[in-house]
Amino acid sequence: MTETPQPAVIDSIANEHLTVEVSRLGAELHSIKSADGREWLWNGDPAWWNGRAPILFPIVGRAPDNTITIDGEAFPMAQHGFARKRIFTRADDAADQVAHTLAADAESRAIYPFDFLLTLEHRLNGKALVITATVTNTDSRPILYGFGFHPAFSWPLPGGEGRPHVVTLGNGASPPLVGLEGGLIGPASLPTPFVDGRLALHHDLFLNDALIMPEGAGDSMTFAAENGPALAFRFENLPALALWQKPGAPYLCVEPWHGMAALAGAGSELAARPFNVTLPPGESARYAMTVDFSAAL
Repeated sequence: MTETPQPAVIDSIANEHLTVEVSRLGAELHSIKSADGREWLWNGDPAWWNGRAPILFPIVGRAPDNTITIDGEAFPMAQHGFARKRIFTRADDAADQVAHTLAADAESRAIYPFDFLLTLEHRLNGKALVITATVTNTDSRPILYGFGFHPAFSWPLPGGEGRPHVVTLGNGASPPLVGLEGGLIGPASLPTPFVDGRLALHHDLFLNDALIMPEGAGDSMTFAAENGPALAFRFENLPALALWQKPGAPYLCVEPWHGMAALAGAGSELAARPFNVTLPPGESARYAMTVDFSAAL
């Protein structure tokens, strides 16, 4: 007799402004709801995309033939890595913050031969949600990895229905894009759709997949309905930025990364991937994303 898989446990945190739910499957955001009942996070409808806010580790994006190579040895590795498919352990218990951890085990070592501890913390700070990831090298040798956030927010934003939506980079830059070739990073830079840091959103922007900015997007941006609600983002130690949706879908993914898909034609060696991290034994690295709802509530 086949057992029916049990749904993952959902942990909840709240303050007077926001209630946030986090699944122990992948330490993935499940809901961000304001006190007035509005839902800001994509609902995971599989008709479009069943993700909501996956955590990308130990790679961001694709690997050639879904294979990574470490010191000449090949390992299977699906797009965006395995953390999003693993059950995390709840590490604390507080009304307005929750932490989850994932440690290396026999299952992970079979495809990623390093010891590590990945800790995700979701914390409410007034009208802001702060998401922090810490990677700790518990191995006796340096570990290599990429890390990224991938949350999807409702588009249109609640209360912004019928209004044009825009993304504005805090640094006012208009960074060039890179394209994808079979899910891998192509060699050419693409023209930027930004004008003085501003991007008027429309679904046709995503007909050729994500808008990927390897550098130059800066550490802050807003996603807003014109003359309506706005979400303000701040990124820490996340140099690359991508925006994505399945064309026509009612969400926008805001994806800050420290790592990218493999370069087309560059092979599968993990160390060759752009922006990948080499972390010495015993050290930790921190990555953070803040979403401020002050201009939305």
